[in-house]
Amino acid sequence: MRSGRSAVLIGSAAAKAPGFGSDHPLAIPRVATVLALCEELGWLDYGQLRESPRATEAELSQFHDAAYIAALREAEAAGVASVQIRERFRIGTRENPLFPGLFSRAAATVGGSLLAAELALQGHIVFHPSGGTHHGRPDRASGFCYFNDPVFALRRFVERGLSRILYVDLDAHHGDGVQDAVCDDPRIYTLSIHEAGRWPFTGGAEDRGGGRSVNFPVPKGFHDAELRFLMHAAVLPYARDVRPQAVVITCGADGLAGDPLCGMELSNGALWKTVEELIDLAPAAVVLGGGGYNPWTVARCWTGLWATLSGRRIPEELPLSARRILTGLSCDLIDEDEVDPLWLCTLADPSQDRPIRQSVSDLMQRVRPNLAP
Repeated sequence: MRSGRSAVLIGSAAAKAPGFGSDHPLAIPRVATVLALCEELGWLDYGQLRESPRATEAELSQFHDAAYIAALREAEAAGVASVQIRERFRIGTRENPLFPGLFSRAAATVGGSLLAAELALQGHIVFHPSGGTHHGRPDRASGFCYFNDPVFALRRFVERGLSRILYVDLDAHHGDGVQDAVCDDPRIYTLSIHEAGRWPFTGGAEDRGGGRSVNFPVPKGFHDAELRFLMHAAVLPYARDVRPQAVVITCGADGLAGDPLCGMELSNGALWKTVEELIDLAPAAVVLGGGGYNPWTVARCWTGLWATLSGRRIPEELPLSARRILTGLSCDLIDEDEVDPLWLCTLADPSQDRPIRQSVSDLMQRVRPNLAP
């Protein structure tokens, strides 16, 4: 509990089921592992875990095109997407495959973010690890994202009368779908720290979106000391100037050391601290998941994040029952000899502190003119 706010974790039966078929970076258990670890550690008190509702088609159509929603539902039911549907809506592709339960899963992701915003307005700190599908577009799937749940959380805050809302994206990939969706809304500010030169190749240092976006494209090897440097020198001062009534954070785990698809080298403790500092800036806070393609680092990061948000002590070593969960994981993208033994018995990573590189200092100077909200 922080500042008198109790923490709520939003889970989803749909997210527990296998998804994305085989041979896909997200064909790994992520949220299911987080929930299993939290249960084994006794970190889910009565009332703290809420089931994510499924967003209705009427709710989905407030941002997504009706033709796209219908095509996604029909293609999933048929188990195949026509050439026209693949080309127009980008579904049924290798990037955004069809699989059983897809529509329910994607709708529950949106429903969870809508619920998260409502609970945050009631005074809770809300963690929705299935959320963070920040690449989704109104009329098509993009980057493993079918709908864009962060947009729905932000819009729900607007609907409830808030006029200063801050979205912070800590995923290794730029949150292009969110930035573009809200760029014309003067009530929403976006800030993203992501790896430079990484898909979707947007979010440059000079990219202001609609004038209320700030982007930090950081170099490969970006580590804890460099994150602290940006946070204290730029991000937190900017966020305080925004004076947000609510903050929505996408805390992807793909920026962690050991992720097979990205080149950042953060520890999970650095992400936990960053999220803590951000949620203290606003009376309403929603924390979402995001990317992450190493099942061990994702599960440990988000489990530890829940402990941080809910005020629990993280043990130096996990009990045997929790270790069994981690040792039972596997990933086609990570060879057996690449599995760090610490991933199997701990939650907290060793700090990744090295000297701050000139490239990071130069980046801050390039972005500094954009830091007047």
